[in-house]
Amino acid sequence: MVEPHTFPTIHLQIRDTHRSHDKMATTQLEPAGIQYQLAIPLPKSISTSIHIHLTIESHHVLLFLTSRAPESPPGSAQLGSFVYALKSTTQPTPLSTPLYVRENTIETATLIARMVAAKTGLPTYVGCSIDLSSAGRGGSVEEVLEAVKNVAAVVVSKVAEAKAARVAQ
Repeated sequence: MVEPHTFPTIHLQIRDTHRSHDKMATTQLEPAGIQYQLAIPLPKSISTSIHIHLTIESHHVLLFLTSRAPESPPGSAQLGSFVYALKSTTQPTPLSTPLYVRENTIETATLIARMVAAKTGLPTYVGCSIDLSSAGRGGSVEEVLEAVKNVAAVVVSKVAEAKAARVAQ
């Protein structure tokens, strides 16, 4: 398994104090899930990496993926496919449905969503704009599968850590 690079995530706590019928009311909003921002190297590529934004909630996983090569222009990533998957109670393979489709990323998003849903048992949302054309072999089937396996392994390990932390509390 590839070791990911972890980037700090800023958690915000917002307090809103207002008067309601001459009584002080306080509303406190906190992020409900655990968030990670990770980067893993793209298989067979020296300088390209896959960036992962992972949010683990108690009842689902939210995952956004993109790839970045040093020669790519600065700016935001192109919007990719968005897929929902969940473990089936009647079939061995997870069920999935595309919520937003981009032809060049739908297969990768679906594979990752199904893998994570199957291994974690949690419903999974995956937004994916990974472009493997800059990979060592130009995005061959083997490279795509290796990238999918690496991403799924990292996400599954982080979900397992989060579940263990919740049990320990």
